[in-house]
Amino acid sequence: MPRAGIIYNDNKPTAHRTALDLEQLLMGQGYEVLLTTGVRGLLGCVQISHDTCVQKIADLVPPSFDGEVEFAIVLGGDGTVLSACRQLAPLKIPMLAINTGHMGFLTETYLNHLEPALEALLQGEYSIEDRSMMRVQVGHQQQMVWEALSLNEMVLHKEPLTGMCHFEVRIGDHALIDIAADGVIVSTPTGSTAYALAAGGPVITPGVSVLQLIPICPHSLASRALVFADSEPLEIFPANHERLVMVVDGNAGCYIGPEHKVRISRSPFAARFIRLKSAEFFRILREKLGWGLPHIAKPTSVELP
Repeated sequence: MPRAGIIYNDNKPTAHRTALDLEQLLMGQGYEVLLTTGVRGLLGCVQISHDTCVQKIADLVPPSFDGEVEFAIVLGGDGTVLSACRQLAPLKIPMLAINTGHMGFLTETYLNHLEPALEALLQGEYSIEDRSMMRVQVGHQQQMVWEALSLNEMVLHKEPLTGMCHFEVRIGDHALIDIAADGVIVSTPTGSTAYALAAGGPVITPGVSVLQLIPICPHSLASRALVFADSEPLEIFPANHERLVMVVDGNAGCYIGPEHKVRISRSPFAARFIRLKSAEFFRILREKLGWGLPHIAKPTSVELP
């Protein structure tokens, strides 16, 4: 019997009702349906200890899900999609994201288009787009004490965000660089249209194998966004007496002390998005962010004097 998953935002009644309806519909098509919420993929903000990893990447996978699940339907907004990525990526399960939220930048279609989307899905009329993810790890004395998968970004700053921080940063085997800023952002190409964009970073198309480092409100004209190959890991050493807070994908994360090291590398797991039509990144930029829209009226013809 084929297997399918449904992940939904249980804080949205519409998503919950739709999940139950989809469960019955898929069962009628001969599927074994695994139903769960996006809560399991959420990251709690924790005070990490020095002797154990609080939450391993594999712990976020729903217990009933395995590699035999053909696809998962995700019902919610961008937050639910980010949570679902952490739940599904280790198993390489592709997902069809249906927007029941607001912006829905990461979703494939809207709830009012669910019927034709489901028909195309069941008939196999789709492609799969892989989006790179980051593996964020916190170390202490050569031991990993915290880790998480990230599709968008990692942000490291003071709590609250009101003062200058000092960071020593190393990319690969290159020399350490010093950054003085209110915080730093490390993002994937997918995350380049999220917090990184608001902080002044460039938009990066999804297929480019890079990460970017962006200082938040840097205290130097020399500190600017840096794009580098994701084949090289990045390490951040906080040079502060006070503890900092690290936030992953705008969700939660952990507190970082001066004795900790943050290591970011490309994850071996990718987020797999089901595309019902050919992926057109610039169309999404135009529809969601208004990129490339004309600002002045253009003449339809030119009159010669």
